[in-house]
Amino acid sequence: QVQLVESGGGLVQPGGSLTLSCAASRTSRSFNVMGWYRQAPGKERELVATLTRGGIMNYGDSVKGRFTISSANAKNTVYLQMNSLKPEDTAVYYCKRVGPYSTSWGQGTQVTVSS
Repeated sequence: QVQLVESGGGLVQPGGSLTLSCAASRTSRSFNVMGWYRQAPGKERELVATLTRGGIMNYGDSVKGRFTISSANAKNTVYLQMNSLKPEDTAVYYCKRVGPYSTSWGQGTQVTVSS
């Protein structure tokens, strides 16, 4: 079973930056797609950003131009650089990996944007 370990969440002031990391373990196979989703209290989980093995990126409308997804040498680690953070970015951020045989979710990391 592939496991995803997320890190980098925390409390940041509006306008600040954070970088989230997600590393997959128990697999040597490259991912098909890895990405980030988020869920705020009382809301449905939504797309933040995804990255395909071929390097195609996709972003949710609310984060375009502020967030950047990347991968370390196309291995099973992805990063989410979040700039110009807003209070409405406050949510639990979940990493998702779609591999050749299975789909995995991380446990989530809290991001709170508040002054």
